[in-house]
Amino acid sequence: MRTRRPAVSHRVRLTGPAGAVVMVLTVAACAGGASDRTATSTGVPDPDPIPPGVAEAESFPASVHPAVPDPRIGALFLGGGPVHTCTGTVLDSRTQDLVLTAAHCLADGVDTTFVPGFDPAAADTDPWHVTAVYLDPRWLADQDEQADFAIVRVTRHDGTTIEQQVGGGLALASAPAAGTAVAVTGYLVGEGGALTCRGVTTMADDGFPSLECAGVADGFSGAPWVTGSAVAGLVGGLDGGGCGEDTSYSPRFDGGVERLLARAEAGDASDAGDAAPAADAPAC
Repeated sequence: MRTRRPAVSHRVRLTGPAGAVVMVLTVAACAGGASDRTATSTGVPDPDPIPPGVAEAESFPASVHPAVPDPRIGALFLGGGPVHTCTGTVLDSRTQDLVLTAAHCLADGVDTTFVPGFDPAAADTDPWHVTAVYLDPRWLADQDEQADFAIVRVTRHDGTTIEQQVGGGLALASAPAAGTAVAVTGYLVGEGGALTCRGVTTMADDGFPSLECAGVADGFSGAPWVTGSAVAGLVGGLDGGGCGEDTSYSPRFDGGVERLLARAEAGDASDAGDAAPAADAPAC
């Protein structure tokens, strides 16, 4: 599910009707107030698992379907072009200007913008520009897939904050236990609108939270796994979020993502954060 984003051209992995992998070349979309989060001993609040007998995986739709745009979830664009390549989430933060996405969605030196609640039918959308990128040391060192998350600072010319525009953000939560109901909302690569799917999490043998939801494909990278008013994961991690379109993965949210949020909240307008390394191609 990893979306490639070179500086001049953008390679997108698509799965054809017969399951063949097709490589498509497109133009590079050349690219506070105090928080009321409550935390556990790991530094992040825990999402509630599904109460026994209340919900099973079979009770949820098995694939993505069109969604009413959520103003807290939006599309990432590289270079100001019309093609969105990844998904991001407005976070509840002290600075009110932070967005969560997958680390592999970002490229150093490429202008990146974010449109919360992106709707292709909207008459006018004023994008937010990414001015700083914050990455986990494990991702910077060797692109550890368990650290495939990033927090970016966004600003706009009118002096408001993104949380003021959308009415607040989602809190961070620790990785969901197996059997937790989550909703994932994102944008496929292209110019289309939001899609969503709801399912029940499991845990892969290699420690990555996983989710069965058909149609979670390229462009959903960075899409939040939402439970209640918190984000407990995102499409990313193992093989950039997964090699197929039926099962997606998340890096395991732990104290590392909370430390990253604290670092981003401590930054200011002069702090450019980290230079995003070129992401390795997934194994699939």
